[in-house]
Amino acid sequence: MGKSLFENFVVAKRTFEEAGDALSFDIKKLCFEGPESDLKLTQNTQPAILTHSIAAFRVLTAETPLRPDVVAGHSLGEYSALVAAGSLQFADALRLVNKRGLFMQEAVPVGTGAMAALVGAAEDKARALCDAARATTGKSAELANFNGGGQIVISGHKEAVEAAARLAGADPAYGIAKAVLLAVSAPFHCSLMKRAEDNMRPLLESTKVAAPSCAYVANVDAKSYADAAGIVDRLVRQICGSVRWEQSMQLLPTLGVTEGIEVGPGRVLFGLMRRIQKDLKIRGMDTAEDLKALQ
Repeated sequence: MGKSLFENFVVAKRTFEEAGDALSFDIKKLCFEGPESDLKLTQNTQPAILTHSIAAFRVLTAETPLRPDVVAGHSLGEYSALVAAGSLQFADALRLVNKRGLFMQEAVPVGTGAMAALVGAAEDKARALCDAARATTGKSAELANFNGGGQIVISGHKEAVEAAARLAGADPAYGIAKAVLLAVSAPFHCSLMKRAEDNMRPLLESTKVAAPSCAYVANVDAKSYADAAGIVDRLVRQICGSVRWEQSMQLLPTLGVTEGIEVGPGRVLFGLMRRIQKDLKIRGMDTAEDLKALQ
């Protein structure tokens, strides 16, 4: 993760070193060498992705004249977006997401929760499916991510999420093409994360937050904001709230956005955008090779 940037750009090297200092452990070694089992622990995964993303963003802005007019990030990515916009200091964001990951993992005992992706799902049908699963099991199943193009992720107790997946396959009335259980360590973005939300609130409330240098789009309501007021509250509510990514991306053209750059590891958001806004040009910034394509 990020090794290509680290080896080719001083600003990326400094970013990884800054992250290690802020976290008091060698995140560079973890990203480049693993072990993968440690990297997959969400309290490590979250600062690792943030570090990679900010390293890529800093290389992008150091090596090109490109600057964001609007920023947005999916779930954890909202912290990267706010660092890019100058609302959060990088070191503060690292410490926050390290704790965010730890609190999320601790909120629900391992094996208690689950998540599933519903493919070809309409919101009303997905909501009805969760209602049916709750009625059947007496457990929680909720809409967690509106990812776009008919993909909705549900989250909650394992029994209810698995029941929802079975119902989706057994009853064509729900109109869901496929339900796929996800390999996740906890049921994110649902009410089972309330303990994590409560633990994060005082940390966020004690963090200095500045007005963003550009508009940013929040996960919880898919609205754009240009000041510091409410950022902390939205980040708190994001932990249990649904990620309204499809609605966020649908907002971009109304803000004058015609193209975007996915900054950080992978091309997940690129794939989602192809199903949401086909006319909006998206490119990636993950490696040194990606930078050449952008210049």
